[in-house]
Amino acid sequence: MSPDRPEGRVVATGPSRPGLRGREAELERLRALVEAVRDGEGGAVALLLGEPGIGKTALLQAAVSLARARGFLVSHGRAEELHELAPLASLASGLLHGDPPLLSGTDFADLAGHHDQRIWLVERLAQLVEERSAGTPVLIAVDDVQWADPLSRFALSVLPARLLSSPVLWLLTSREDPELYGQGPLTTTLPLRPLSETALAELARDVLGRDVPAQVEELLDGAGGNPFLAAEMLSGIAAAGADGPEPPERLVLGVRGRLADLRPDTLHFLRIGSVLGRAFTLADAAALCGRPASGLSAEVDEAIAAALLHDDGERLLFRHDLLRQAVYADLAPSVRRALHREAASRLVAAGRSSGDAVPHLLKSAEPGDMEAIALLGTAAEDVIAVMPDLAADLAVRALELVPARAPMAYDVGERAVVALTRAGRYTQARDTGDALLARQPPLDVFARLQSVLGDALWHLDDVHELTRRTTTALAAVTDPAVRARLTARQALARSRGSDLGAARETGERALAEAEDAGDREARVLALWGLGEIALNAGDCAAAVEHHTALSVFDPAFLPEEAVALIHTDDFDAVRRLLRTAGDAPLRPAMLIWAQGTLNMGLGRLDDADADFVTAERLEADLQVPNNLVNIRVNRGLLALLRGDREAAREHLDVVRATVADRPNKGNHAAHQYFEAVVADADGDHAAAAGLVRSVQRDHPFLRWRLLRPHVVQAVRIALRGGDRELAEDLAAQAAAHATRNPGVPTALGSAAHASALVNSDRGLLERAVDILLDGPRPLSLAAASADLGRALLTSGAAAATPALTRAHDIYAQAGADAEAARVRADLEQATRRPGRRTGRLRPRTDQGWDALTASERKVARLIAAGHTNRSAAQALVVSPHTVNTHLASIFRKLAVRSRVHLARIVLAEDDDGTAGDD
Repeated sequence: MSPDRPEGRVVATGPSRPGLRGREAELERLRALVEAVRDGEGGAVALLLGEPGIGKTALLQAAVSLARARGFLVSHGRAEELHELAPLASLASGLLHGDPPLLSGTDFADLAGHHDQRIWLVERLAQLVEERSAGTPVLIAVDDVQWADPLSRFALSVLPARLLSSPVLWLLTSREDPELYGQGPLTTTLPLRPLSETALAELARDVLGRDVPAQVEELLDGAGGNPFLAAEMLSGIAAAGADGPEPPERLVLGVRGRLADLRPDTLHFLRIGSVLGRAFTLADAAALCGRPASGLSAEVDEAIAAALLHDDGERLLFRHDLLRQAVYADLAPSVRRALHREAASRLVAAGRSSGDAVPHLLKSAEPGDMEAIALLGTAAEDVIAVMPDLAADLAVRALELVPARAPMAYDVGERAVVALTRAGRYTQARDTGDALLARQPPLDVFARLQSVLGDALWHLDDVHELTRRTTTALAAVTDPAVRARLTARQALARSRGSDLGAARETGERALAEAEDAGDREARVLALWGLGEIALNAGDCAAAVEHHTALSVFDPAFLPEEAVALIHTDDFDAVRRLLRTAGDAPLRPAMLIWAQGTLNMGLGRLDDADADFVTAERLEADLQVPNNLVNIRVNRGLLALLRGDREAAREHLDVVRATVADRPNKGNHAAHQYFEAVVADADGDHAAAAGLVRSVQRDHPFLRWRLLRPHVVQAVRIALRGGDRELAEDLAAQAAAHATRNPGVPTALGSAAHASALVNSDRGLLERAVDILLDGPRPLSLAAASADLGRALLTSGAAAATPALTRAHDIYAQAGADAEAARVRADLEQATRRPGRRTGRLRPRTDQGWDALTASERKVARLIAAGHTNRSAAQALVVSPHTVNTHLASIFRKLAVRSRVHLARIVLAEDDDGTAGDD
């Protein structure tokens, strides 16, 4: 007996059938998951892991049968080894087939039309599955996930979390852990071990119909507990016996022995098929064999009769991938390579896409193969929008095939740099470009390469190098479009410098050059640079002008327009703008960041926090956490407003780690300020003032637009830290910012407030309150009202009470519990009656209905009433992504896992009369 296999009998929790011997425990766990999902326990994920032939597919098929018998709508698909270039092919193989199919052809066509927007596509797919599962539980099974295309892998990572509350069971098989680490339900992982001797004996009795002779037991030990290999051996024994003086060759050599019995033409046909993949069309095989399809009927019939192939009506399939591997392994490496290359050429000649041919080229192309270089480049362009990492790999491989010193290396290399940058592989993009530049290309090529490298350098925050390179390239360029792009990139780089006047001149020159050249890319870059420069200079009106022009020209920049409008206090325009975006396939993470920034300005702290959580999740889904520092800084500041220092420190830890990993000046400023606020809250006022001073030293504080709403807090930190000079400097900046933006109430009111604190001027505090009363930011008004009330309280004026009451009520309404508590103490002193007006705030709880925010209660009621995430989002005029975040928080706080359970709780709360208090 093999030492790696268990000796004892697996305890059966229910009857099993032939083909599932030894898998009783795993089948019972799958049955329990099926029934839990059917009974309304929410979504679930099961992952079957193991080597080829270990029984994953048989167990998956058994679970599919269980689900169908219990009324599930089933999608049963399979990933194919050579189909990784077909976006969503692995999932679509099941979603479009079934009785009935989970998705209609029209649904899928709609998805395919937006395959270049991953987040939008997955959200739309989630909406469709959610609608299908509203009255019927759904099973989505995908076999061989180790070969899934990147878009299907992305969807499988994200969808279980998105559909957590829906009755959807995900059942996946893989040879190794596919590492689909989304934030969905806990995955039930079932690693399939080799069968025990007892299970093998039961399997042998199933096949042979009698007790198993000792000789057969010895032969079965050679299967290593692999049920497929054991079944192959047993089929041979059943056909030829095992009592002769020499065991049949098939028992010794396994599958290879079976192949030896085939006619040479059939064996050749199978070898051709093994190169094409586990599933292939007769037409493709015939083309590669160089024979008409009608002339291969004898070979097909023999392969099917030998139980090697199966015909599903559309394609021929190897009955198991181990069979295909055995055939493929018999090919000499040089023969395999030649067959793959010929397969690629014949597929292209037959009019097939580059995606069909490229997998074969990756296994066969050699340096100098011009057709392969062209096809790899085409395939990279086809998939770059939805699978940028794969596109980068293809583009780099194309470059590797270009002969040394061949002139085409520069064009192919430029595409590789662009693809690597799109994939977020900025260092590799820079190194690839520098290797090309080291070949001393012609001057125009040199300039063009420096232009495309500018994007990687910008993301690496190497603005000094970007400035140096664009300056050098501008001295060599002759192409007007490339010149305009280089000038625009130089303007972007200078937006991070100290001379913003010179930067603005560069940006205006870039825009003029772009218009003269008629170059769209240059115009986008120039408008973006001018918008960045205006925001950094604090010229809010100019920032809106440039970003509005930019978003009209390229709607992907709509979030930047929204943020620019927020700085002008035109919150109504921001709302209209975000509504026009709807669920369009733009940049959802940045759109929701803009929504969160708006909600923060409006004092809707719970909604802002939910937006920031959503934006972070979407960035994590895409593995591009470009805005993580700003998100966590804002969440930390919100936590401090609520009085949750522990949460603030957790956010600070994430910020520290992110800045260490991806340093840039904007992140550094936001980080240092957040450190200052935390230190101030901890009572280390000198350290806090020093940290604010470091932000000033690197660049003026108000240069960093994230920090502008906090200038009054920064002045307060400076004064508490004994640094009056810093406080005066900050107040002067606020005054200059107000002068630049005379129509922005927050700029004017904050300037008056900051100056009032520095000069202890009650009149300026009253002016600040009067200005902010006309503005849209309640927390800024609350801060000024609180300081005015304290100043009046010190002088004994009776007007202290109304000012403090206004501040307290605003803070309490916003959920800024810590600030409300501070003001309440002052209010009690003013009235000499503890608890006047509002009494003590109820402490926040972590669990139960009382822990839900007002928005969460609205979402809970809508979902309990039968709304989908999409319809709930439409009712609340928010993103479905935000509804999903609310729903995840609701489930956590209420300790429920499904919409059924949620509906029961909402009904009970309404019956108790406690659910209507928001």
